[in-house]
Amino acid sequence: MYHVCRSSLRVPHLSSVVNTLLQRTVLPRYPTSVLATVKYGSLTVRSITSGNAHTFESMLANRRAEARRSILVQVGSERSFPELAKYCSQFGTVTSSHHYRVAAGSDDDSDYHYIVVEFSEAEAADAAIRSAVFNEEKPGVRARSIFLWFRAGSRPKLAPKEVKGKEDKKPKLSSIEGSRIVGEVELKELLLSAESIEDQINILHGATCLNDIGKRLRFLAVRQMESSLQGMFPQAVAYPFGSSVNGYGKMGCDLDVILDLDSEAGAKQDPDSRLVFHTKATNPNERTQVQRQLESIGDVLQLFLPGVNSVRRILKARVPIIKYHHEHLDLEIDLTMNNMTAVYMSELLYLFGQIDQRVQPLTFCVRKWAQSVGLTNNAPGYWITNFSLTMLVMFFLQQLKEPILPPINKLIQNATQTDIRITENQINCSFLRDLKKFNFKCTNTSTLEDLLLQFFEFYSTFDFNQRAISLNIGSSILKPDHSPMYIVNPLETILNVSKNVNLEETELFRIQVRNALWLLDTHEKSTANEATGEWGLVSLFGNKKKERITPQMFFTKRLVNVKDIFDETASETVNFKNKTVRNQVSSIQRETREEINKLAGTSNSSGLKLKRNAKRR
Repeated sequence: MYHVCRSSLRVPHLSSVVNTLLQRTVLPRYPTSVLATVKYGSLTVRSITSGNAHTFESMLANRRAEARRSILVQVGSERSFPELAKYCSQFGTVTSSHHYRVAAGSDDDSDYHYIVVEFSEAEAADAAIRSAVFNEEKPGVRARSIFLWFRAGSRPKLAPKEVKGKEDKKPKLSSIEGSRIVGEVELKELLLSAESIEDQINILHGATCLNDIGKRLRFLAVRQMESSLQGMFPQAVAYPFGSSVNGYGKMGCDLDVILDLDSEAGAKQDPDSRLVFHTKATNPNERTQVQRQLESIGDVLQLFLPGVNSVRRILKARVPIIKYHHEHLDLEIDLTMNNMTAVYMSELLYLFGQIDQRVQPLTFCVRKWAQSVGLTNNAPGYWITNFSLTMLVMFFLQQLKEPILPPINKLIQNATQTDIRITENQINCSFLRDLKKFNFKCTNTSTLEDLLLQFFEFYSTFDFNQRAISLNIGSSILKPDHSPMYIVNPLETILNVSKNVNLEETELFRIQVRNALWLLDTHEKSTANEATGEWGLVSLFGNKKKERITPQMFFTKRLVNVKDIFDETASETVNFKNKTVRNQVSSIQRETREEINKLAGTSNSSGLKLKRNAKRR
């Protein structure tokens, strides 16, 4: 995660953008010794290095404890914070507070403002919730939850004059509008302010990755879901997975949750107890049982939980799922059951991101590039997914002469007894989970700019026709079937991660990789586009056609008219890289015309001789 800091701004119009990033990006409470500083232009990025790597389980535990100590309060605006902080301080010490806003559904309505209040102890949060009252003005189901609103109180008495030097003791918001997504225009300005492509990649990651408050809101949603069900199912545990927790999530991403009503993680049995609960018999058909349970849980969510709306039950899908929107968190949530393999896959990706600090920024850059050129799509289909792109990046980092990432089999071989995980479907998800016990040293010192260029070089020549990608052994293998693109699933090795990608999309990936390689290889900051000033990633992301390029276009119509190459008028409209290139092209055109004229003269003279010989005969 990155924290953007201000210094002397040389670009005046960027100040508002930087202020926004300062407010929305929150640096977690890590020791200062693990902070690395990267400067780009007038901005500074501080990144958390992999030296402070946590296990996935400890990260989840810390976030759960953080949510357990927190409440979410709707307020009039961020100006309500001093009064709210003073009121909440009667329950316990407030350690941090984070403001964000949710856009109103109608243009006539004002936005909704919320503040996440974190206490030092969970008991203080419980005391705040116990002190709350039910809304008597608005009819509805009265449910006790962590979602509250701060109503207007009596007019406070005039405060005594403040003593100088005590201003710093006032409670302050850690972030304002913390969940706001940086727009494309703002992002472009930030990228253009950088000094190099390396800096641009760091800026892109810092400005778009899921920040601290984004993670807090997602774990508040998890806590609400668990607490609403644990009264009847005390061992119920909701496991977040996917981009929200694997380290590759961007601002605004959905929250994916797996619900386990009978988790072993919550089981604390007394072996001496002689009293045993009766249990309800389950349906022998596991799929039918999951569908019925999800249907009932969907009813609970829709009818009783504050903030939950637009519940959609997609129970006939291959993986039954419930989708809903949380209006207080401005969050789309997908809920499924009994699929712990997805959680362990998220853990594996998280660990790879902790091995080297270049993994996540490079992945963000590649995924942003794929989105900008139309390789990925939010809707499911035959195109490549962000998950497959992440696999491609990690496989590339295994193929370097000095690998940055190890084969997954090395993690599996070093697994200890405490790392063993076997799912209900008997899928072995055992691998080393504590990187401090992993003896892997990376000597590769390539910059992110070099790695991005090498990524495009690697896949511009990769044989997708014959070879499959295996992160487990860290090398390519012969394809087990005729899928156009084959990426072996690291945990379920009989499956193909990219099975949905068809031949057309595979060819399109090759084309766009070669286009990106050419752009990066020929466009540097010193040779930025004279008309727009674009360079580096901005040029790479801006290479977007109104009409989506498909491989068929290369066989149905000619890209370049041969005549235009040698036409004098055509050269006037070409934007050359510099004067030297312009002179070289002019010289080539002149020499080519002379050769054509010589050939034309030779053919004419030959034709005249043939005519004379015919007359003589």
